Amino acid sequence: MRLRPDPLWTTLVAAGLLAAGLRAEAPAMFRGDAAHAGVFDSAPPTLASVAWTVRTGAKVLGSPVVSGDAVFVGGSDHRLRCLELKSGAERWSFRAGGPIACAPAVAGGRVIFTCLDGQVRALEPATGKVAWAFQTEGERRFSAPGIHGLMPRTEVMPDPFDLFLSSPTVQDGAVFVGSGDGHVYALDLASGALRWKVRTGNVVHASPAVAQGRVFVGSFDGVFYALEAATGKVLWRHQTGLDPDTHNQQGIVSSACVAEGRVFFGCRDGHFYALDAAKGTLLWSHDNRKGWVIASPAVAQGRVYFPTSDGQRFKVLEAATGKTLVDRPMSAVSFSSPALVGNRILVGSSDGLLHLLDRETGGTVATYATEGHRANRAKYLDEKGQMIGKALYPDRTLEGAIIGLDRMFSLGSILSSPVVAEGLVIVGSADGSVLALR
Repeated sequence: MRLRPDPLWTTLVAAGLLAAGLRAEAPAMFRGDAAHAGVFDSAPPTLASVAWTVRTGAKVLGSPVVSGDAVFVGGSDHRLRCLELKSGAERWSFRAGGPIACAPAVAGGRVIFTCLDGQVRALEPATGKVAWAFQTEGERRFSAPGIHGLMPRTEVMPDPFDLFLSSPTVQDGAVFVGSGDGHVYALDLASGALRWKVRTGNVVHASPAVAQGRVFVGSFDGVFYALEAATGKVLWRHQTGLDPDTHNQQGIVSSACVAEGRVFFGCRDGHFYALDAAKGTLLWSHDNRKGWVIASPAVAQGRVYFPTSDGQRFKVLEAATGKTLVDRPMSAVSFSSPALVGNRILVGSSDGLLHLLDRETGGTVATYATEGHRANRAKYLDEKGQMIGKALYPDRTLEGAIIGLDRMFSLGSILSSPVVAEGLVIVGSADGSVLALR
């Protein structure tokens, strides 16, 4: 079985969209395309003004997607919303069975997303009506005894920092997505029927990248996989670092980017990797000194761009060699994937700031502070703008970690990855807002 576009299906979808008064748009998904380049074709925003704000009343951790004149974004209130790009006006919202912490994909007359209830759903983009739903074996967070050194050390705990679900990727009539049940799935775009599934050794919350007939994705088992897109056959594996003591320095959450015959991704083992996309051989790795890379990298013009978590750095590396070109401090940890637009970079951080950086130097051009940041910075940030750990986390228990995260989220953390269209940057915030900035 080969994954080729069905001309009849494509024609019918286009006709249906035209009948509904909609344009047949190119596929839109996490990081902009199936290879996850993270590059957007638009005039760069300046962050000088707010075009609109939608307040959902619940955390928005997943990333928005723009298709035509519509923005699709999910939230912790269980809702997927369709908003007008220019005004933020709500066209429709769909209530799912749990929080939505992924970026939806829009293709072939479908809006596809994952949910904490373990279902992959496809909606009609014009109405929000369900076209199909596929039930996985169930979602869960990565879990381990005494994770991150939390007490008690022998208790199996869900990872409070496993915050995202896998964002679906669409290519050649198929939907590729990971799940907390440890599988990577390929579903039929038109019907939601299962084409194949492949079991990994643990939770899969990265978004698959698809290029040249292959699916590239990492798992919390620390293995990075290349699968044949048509069949799911495992073509090669690459093992990253493991941490059997605290399980802190292991797991691949970063969604890969495929470019120029290489596949790039970060890891919680504190390294960033470049592999040969055809063979899986290691080309180079970059040591982040135990700093996680949760974000998906952006790759363009021979450069790789990504932020780190613990190290609070933003880095630019030479794609061919891994040579460090830019290594600058950030104000806080970042899980947000950078967007490249013109000569600018946009990336969020957990202190509630959206950063506009110069693409060449990494220098700060402008910042935008969320409402949560402005309201709560005095509680949790020092005079230099750094997070006060003791003010956030009361103790080293699972409960203490959850309390600390909630306090951090009150700063309006931007874990969502920004997208740029028609001069607007759209991004979600943990203070419950979806923002569009000029």
